[in-house]
Amino acid sequence: MNTVEIMAPAGSREALMAALEAGADSVYFGLGKLDMRSLTSTAFTIDSLPEIADLVKAHGIRAYITLNAVIFDSELDELSSILEAAVSAGIDGIIASDMAVISRARRLGLPVHLSTQANITNIEAVQFYSAFADVMVLARELTLDQIRHIRNQIDERKIRGPSGQLVRLEAFVHGAVCMAYSGKCYLSLHLMGSSANRGACLQSCRRTYILKDRETDQEIEVDNGYLMSAADLKTIGFIDQILEAGIGVLKIEGRARSAEYVDTVVRCYREAVDAVAEGTFTQERIADWDRRLVTVFNRGLWDGHYLGQKMAVWADSYGSKAERTKEFIGTCVNYFPRAQIAEIELKAADLSVGDQLLISGPTSGVVYLNVSELRVDDVCTDSAKKGTRCTIPCPERIREGDKVYLWKERKPGH
Repeated sequence: MNTVEIMAPAGSREALMAALEAGADSVYFGLGKLDMRSLTSTAFTIDSLPEIADLVKAHGIRAYITLNAVIFDSELDELSSILEAAVSAGIDGIIASDMAVISRARRLGLPVHLSTQANITNIEAVQFYSAFADVMVLARELTLDQIRHIRNQIDERKIRGPSGQLVRLEAFVHGAVCMAYSGKCYLSLHLMGSSANRGACLQSCRRTYILKDRETDQEIEVDNGYLMSAADLKTIGFIDQILEAGIGVLKIEGRARSAEYVDTVVRCYREAVDAVAEGTFTQERIADWDRRLVTVFNRGLWDGHYLGQKMAVWADSYGSKAERTKEFIGTCVNYFPRAQIAEIELKAADLSVGDQLLISGPTSGVVYLNVSELRVDDVCTDSAKKGTRCTIPCPERIREGDKVYLWKERKPGH
């Protein structure tokens, strides 16, 4: 159990801090157009790599750069610049499937994680890629029995990566699932001219479609409506079986998702892995994790293919089914650490005693707070109006500029 690694997504600085505070063992992030989330990978640059490396090392965890897009010859110089900067900054490795990325990383001595786009489904693929990578993300379509067989074969054959250590297996355990095999989709490119394999997926599969008979022009609207939009993966109820099957790195999907998503999901899986190790992995605790996981972004949840399910579970609505939502109300303008008091400028809505807040910032990460007391001009009050400044008790330190949201239960139908 000491070798289990929980890898968290970091699509923003707020999400990065949330992952660090929530108990992740590593984080992964992109730097731009050579990343499979290039449309949203704007938070980090080459120049920020030393800062990120120092930050994660101060928390005792690892950092990986995703360089998993398809690479063209015209981008090889940019690729080399990123890899050299990663080595110089002390980044722990890269996630890739393109052999140009893999070979150049290896020449620089930079560890490689084989991305799911490599579509590793058998032991011969593991044997081949072991010349390049110590860690391999398996295809999402594998069952636990298939994973267990691959793990056993690695041990029996003593298949080692470039470091000399036995190859480790990595698998996605939570988050969005692409309808395409191992995420190699061409639908966005075909319909909108924007390639998912170049990191520019416009999520055409998440929309509703009508079937049309070409001969008669008759149209059928599918009852479900979202026949290509897979529900999100959730494995926390059988994470003990995933670990027993030989997965050493538990990867959480979600670089396009919010800091509170990262905070909640990482905390739940951290607790679950620790519970397996401690012998306290019970149905009661699973129910608690399930309750917390549905509060943040999800398109519905299913087990994936791990337990033998052949077909995906499809989403029945557009967007998130999270049971909680956040509503921006203002920003922190001051924090008094000795008194543990935060001063909030209410820019968009009123605030009342009893409200629940979610506060997020690039240094603070994610902070949840119940408003137990409220003051305006140092006078106690039950509510503060939009456009005013108020102070509230806040035991956990936040910073000037942090965004403040009402953290509310979602109303039915919304």
